[in-house]
Amino acid sequence: MTLIYVIQRFVIFLAMIWVAATLVFFLPRLAPGDPIEQQVLQLQTLSGNQMGDIREIIESYQKKFGLDKPLWQQYTGYMVSVTRGDLGFSLSRFPSRVSDEIMRAAPWTIVLVGTATVIAALIGSTLGALIAWRRSPTLLRYLLPFFMGTAAIPYFLIGLMLIFSFGLSWRLFPLGAGIDYGLIPAFDFKTISNMIYHAILPAFSIIIAAIGFWGLGMRAMVVTIGGEDFIQLADAKGLKERRLFLDYGIRNTLLPQTTALALALGGVISGQVLLEVIFSYPGLGLLLRNAIGQQDFFLIQGIVLMIIASTAVVLFIMDLIYPILDPRITYKGR
Repeated sequence: MTLIYVIQRFVIFLAMIWVAATLVFFLPRLAPGDPIEQQVLQLQTLSGNQMGDIREIIESYQKKFGLDKPLWQQYTGYMVSVTRGDLGFSLSRFPSRVSDEIMRAAPWTIVLVGTATVIAALIGSTLGALIAWRRSPTLLRYLLPFFMGTAAIPYFLIGLMLIFSFGLSWRLFPLGAGIDYGLIPAFDFKTISNMIYHAILPAFSIIIAAIGFWGLGMRAMVVTIGGEDFIQLADAKGLKERRLFLDYGIRNTLLPQTTALALALGGVISGQVLLEVIFSYPGLGLLLRNAIGQQDFFLIQGIVLMIIASTAVVLFIMDLIYPILDPRITYKGR
């Protein structure tokens, strides 16, 4: 790997962030309606129409958030703020800042989706490889229909099925939320165990839906590798089955599976929006859904930009570590 290549990839990374920031600035503004007016009208309704002339209030808040300026000035100011790491204030949660709202919701999503994704990748990839390996127990092959079924079912539909079965019918797990209402979070066993208890159904929804994807993907790669000449040669030399499986089979599937896992983990920060909504889980997915419903431009921009930036960072890192995973990749000019 050369320094020029690293610089080129870093420039591409910065270009991706700029394009993402531009898109998330303009797309929310294509929606009809004025978010400031919507928020003020809601406040007026809650106050029993006792706010008087709301036009002056709307204009003052538009000036406060810079929405009274021409669009190009708003865009310039937004890009300058992003380069400083300032995502602005939330329209619907003022005076809370967008970064504070994201930091409150992100740990819930990262722990839940990240843990469930890693578990699904490990179990699915292992079982998929064993299903495809020629000398594995025949019983494992009966898992293939299960993988095909779970891979075809959306995770939120599995979540609804789990809620109905284990939440409504048998009442073994809570229907939603990330923690019991009224419980003050603290770093102790009671709080942590309660959080895990609430996260079981959402986590299993992700694991069951994703395990088929990982299993089928690994099975296809191992089936392909199993017919390669180097596998046949190693088998003819009399190498042990365990070495054939791990060093010649699994090792040659490491690169594509690692790439898929890295992309999946890069998208962890986006959460599973529909899953978090149906479970009322206090992560970034639920926060994004509420921001869209309230036309909170700045909160939408911040969350979506974080999602795209996390994926771009993962891709940039993967480009740099590919030669470590596969020595045949050198990135040197011919």
